[in-house]
Amino acid sequence: MFDYQIPLWGDIAIFVAAGVVIGLAGVKATGLADRLADRSGMGEAVTGTIFLGFLTALPGLLASIVAAAKGHPAMAISNAMGGIAVQTAALAVADIAYRRANLEHAAASVPNMMQATILIALMVLVLCGLSGPDVTIAHVHPVTILLILSAGGAFRLVIATRDDPMWEPTETDETVTDEPDEHHQRERMSRLIAGLIATAGLTGASGALVAESAGNIVEKTGMSEVLVGALFVALATSLPELVTSIAAVRRGALTLAVSDIVGGNFFDVLFVAAADLVYLKGSIFHAGGIGLREVFLTSITILLNVVLLSGLIFRQKRGPGNIGFESVLMLVLYFGGLAVLTTMM
Repeated sequence: MFDYQIPLWGDIAIFVAAGVVIGLAGVKATGLADRLADRSGMGEAVTGTIFLGFLTALPGLLASIVAAAKGHPAMAISNAMGGIAVQTAALAVADIAYRRANLEHAAASVPNMMQATILIALMVLVLCGLSGPDVTIAHVHPVTILLILSAGGAFRLVIATRDDPMWEPTETDETVTDEPDEHHQRERMSRLIAGLIATAGLTGASGALVAESAGNIVEKTGMSEVLVGALFVALATSLPELVTSIAAVRRGALTLAVSDIVGGNFFDVLFVAAADLVYLKGSIFHAGGIGLREVFLTSITILLNVVLLSGLIFRQKRGPGNIGFESVLMLVLYFGGLAVLTTMM
């Protein structure tokens, strides 16, 4: 997408600058999405998934597509799975920022739990593609088709659980319900949507720059694609989720904070499908360099989200350091998983 030849220090500078732009745009997007949730009446959970989740996922989507198109399949997959991992761990950081109670307790939401459940199922499909036989339809793996079809059905389930829930979480003194702000309800919808579209364009272009510069860094330094993708690219493209989750917590939009992370993760799984579509040398699940490291990274990411889902269901009010047990476990799993991954390079 961006084809340029500059020294290594220039690629590093572009990588850092694009990451900063992504982070700043994420702050702006949080306010717009929160106001849109109130103005449209859709609620924070659905708005966080569809609008904010997609917008904050754009940098990672463009990064995986560019990486796959440029012949870096391992970077494309590790960016997707690594992005989900770091974003899930980001909820623990947001939990630390919310001092009143455990964030997963205060932001109880049936749609969020449904999203987390579906996300785990979609990541299991990715794991099946990585560990299953190398078969293709045209140049695309059947798992890619299943991911796309499943995502469509998943959206309907999330909206259905919001519009007609079969049960509701018990409200406690620490539960923060999603109540629309009357001031926001008077804002112009067109202005809010235009702001989100502009922010999406900015973050998307920055994500493509991150992938381009990261690919150049790999070629010039000989660093592992998996390490660069799972750690550096995933962290840079996940800045919107990290920033927006903390910003949403400080605005009191707790459901939006959780749904942005879970919704963003939902879109991140589809990065793998998008990368497979543009990788024309065969199935990206079995491309050169793809192996046990990607299987391990995907497995750790699934485990992180199982822990998150258990926290959303159990709803511990307070735990170690005034955060939930799931936040502690997620941080241990994330950093422990990265440490093991570096030994596999």
